[in-house]
Amino acid sequence: MLLRLAYVGVTDAFAVLRLLPMSNRDKDVEILTGRHQITVLERQLGNEKVRLDPSDRAFLAALLRRLSLDTLHRLRLLVRPDTVLRWHRDLVARRHTAEPRPKRPGRPRTVRSVRALALRLARENPGWGYRRLHRELLVLGVKVAASTVWEILKEAGIDPAPERASST
Repeated sequence: MLLRLAYVGVTDAFAVLRLLPMSNRDKDVEILTGRHQITVLERQLGNEKVRLDPSDRAFLAALLRRLSLDTLHRLRLLVRPDTVLRWHRDLVARRHTAEPRPKRPGRPRTVRSVRALALRLARENPGWGYRRLHRELLVLGVKVAASTVWEILKEAGIDPAPERASST
């Protein structure tokens, strides 16, 4: 991420250098063009949120940090001014480095050892269904839901409820 932030910073520094020889009229035209593009983008997005990379957030927060809240409210931004201020606080507090990778959505994956144990029990006891395997895992001290055992068997291609050859 730091490399991407450096890249964004260098490219934007060259963009600033490009602005030096421009007249005020040309700069005004570019600003109005940018504002119009933001308006079109907001109209196309509707209620969807804009997703920005952490390096984009850090760069915007650093760029806009000196502006007052009133000025931020007057600007045409893709995000709310409060969001930009939060990004700046995060940048200063370096909270973005506390989580090196984004969290995966949903429940965490089942531990490999539990998965391997459930599959071993299923292979060694082909007549057992997923509920019996679940009870045996509980006896062994492995706390896992019956539905998780069912999912493990299903992913491995093992029928979770085998047809019983004998009658009860």
